[in-house]
Amino acid sequence: MRHESPARVDLPQGTLDLLILRVVALGPIHGYAIAQRIKQVSNAALQVLQGSLYPALHRLERRGWLKAEWRQTDGGREGKFYTLTRTGRRQLEIEKANWQGLADAVTLVLGMAE
Repeated sequence: MRHESPARVDLPQGTLDLLILRVVALGPIHGYAIAQRIKQVSNAALQVLQGSLYPALHRLERRGWLKAEWRQTDGGREGKFYTLTRTGRRQLEIEKANWQGLADAVTLVLGMAE
């Protein structure tokens, strides 16, 4: 039996920040690996393009939610690895709560009787 990969989903505004913070919360990781992890965990439904990913990473770093440091990757090249700051960890909790509230509200509307 063949499983088709789900259609790609366009992310609502602000969702990319939440996804990045969640992935980085697992431990130091470089940009390309963040995009790959999101793609993998979402069964390829969410694909973050470099043109969106790197500006988001820089924005989160400027806000103080991520810290970056140059390290050697498994492939032996230099890469910028991101970690969550204490402020970033707090922001992740806020973002998760906001997302859950939105998802719950949408579920209520979708579930209303016709």
